[in-house]
Amino acid sequence: MSEIREKIVNLQKVMNANILGQKDLVDKLLITMLADGNALVEGAPGLAKTKAIKTLASLIKADYNRIQFTPDLLPSDITGSEIYLAGEAKFEFRKGPVFANLVLADEINRAPAKVQSALLEAMAERQVSVGGKRYSLPKLFMVMATQNPIEHEGTYNLPEAQLDRFLMYIKIDQPDATVEKQILHLVRGEISGAESALKAEISVDDVLAARDEALRMHMSERVEEYLVQLVMATRNPEKYNAALKGKVAYGASPRATLALDRCSKVHAWLKGKDFVAPEDLHAVVYDILRHRIILSFEAQAEGLTTDDVISSLLKLVPLP
Repeated sequence: MSEIREKIVNLQKVMNANILGQKDLVDKLLITMLADGNALVEGAPGLAKTKAIKTLASLIKADYNRIQFTPDLLPSDITGSEIYLAGEAKFEFRKGPVFANLVLADEINRAPAKVQSALLEAMAERQVSVGGKRYSLPKLFMVMATQNPIEHEGTYNLPEAQLDRFLMYIKIDQPDATVEKQILHLVRGEISGAESALKAEISVDDVLAARDEALRMHMSERVEEYLVQLVMATRNPEKYNAALKGKVAYGASPRATLALDRCSKVHAWLKGKDFVAPEDLHAVVYDILRHRIILSFEAQAEGLTTDDVISSLLKLVPLP
């Protein structure tokens, strides 16, 4: 195991020691960061979503900002704006909270479309345009946006084209009784979070180096073909199962192919492998495809979910 991979694996262990019961969230956040993407996390309140990204930022010594999305939020509250300096008779740009390495967009569906678009433009272009000038965001930049699946009153659903901008759509659930008890003991201080000396051992530059190394992972032509066929199957699922005819209105975009390629490479790298295997694609495929498949009204009426479609296709598309 390379030195940089060992640092990231240690980071993963420390994160899991502090964020109990949310191993999948921790793993997927690290994959998103190393794959140079952004994550949309859906889960009920109190499931350590904020704690996860705050802990990650602290451990890698990254700049972190939290934006609470509300209906009265303005785009300039996110991107920043030009301020007139009367004494100098000129305008000066004051950066908004989006100018950080890690950004938490809390309850992104609470803000209107104009505000959502301002953040999603920054995510896609990695820059902010104000007053005819462009301001670049940091090289290490990741947004973790959250959605509450329980309360929908006063929310603005993200359009499909904007959902597609998220590398991963991660769904998290409540912990079981055993983990709940561990959380109780951790908060009481009866067990330590084991943050150890890792804070002094890893940095933003280490994360960028790890990203470069992970994305150089080897993927054979057969696995590459399997990856492409999985995405193509979402567009024409009836070729594999006649029962799925008319169930999918739109399949995944080419952006899904690129995301599956990057995330499966990072997953294989984190597991200490030298090449990408089909199981690495399977480990991330739900988070990458679930928000990129649009079901028909017929499928929704039957209670079918995108996860159901993905599960079916994984059984039907031949392995390499």
